[in-house]
Amino acid sequence: MSDPSAAAGVVHALVERKETLATIESLTGGLVAAMLVEVAGASAVYRGGLVVYATELKASLAGVPEDLLDERGPVDPDVALALAEGGRARCGADWGLSTTGVAGPEPQGGKPVGLVYVAVAGPTGSAVRELSLGGGRQAIRSASVTEALRLLTEHL
Repeated sequence: MSDPSAAAGVVHALVERKETLATIESLTGGLVAAMLVEVAGASAVYRGGLVVYATELKASLAGVPEDLLDERGPVDPDVALALAEGGRARCGADWGLSTTGVAGPEPQGGKPVGLVYVAVAGPTGSAVRELSLGGGRQAIRSASVTEALRLLTEHL
C-alpha cells in the first residue's frame, strides 16, 4: 500500500520552498498524481502530470529522445531521467518526478517483473533509483509510488 504521509510530506515541503511539481508516470498510471492531490493544499504546488503508458508517448509528450527509446526501451534509468526532465520542462514545474518499469504479470522487452526506475529532476540536479520489487502487479505499482515520493523527499 502506498504511504499517504509521503505525499503529505512532499506537498508540505514544496509549499515551504514555494516550488512546484509535475509527475510523469508510466507503470504507475497516475497513482503518484492521485496520491499528491489527496493532500489538502496540493493545488498550491502540483502543476499537473503526464501518463505516458505507451512508449511513443514518452517521446511525443514527455520529450524522451526517440533514439534512446529505440536503443534501450522504456524501462531504463536514462529514460526515467529523461521523463523527469522532459515532463518538468513541459509542465513548467520546478521539479519533475517520473516512474517507469515492469509491473507484470509478464516480463517486458527482456526486463523482469519488478524492475522499476524512479527519477527526479529539479533545480538542484537530477537522480534516478533502480528498484527491484516483489509481489504482484498492485504491490509493485504501490511500492513504486512510495519510492518515487521518497526519492523526491530526499532532494527537497
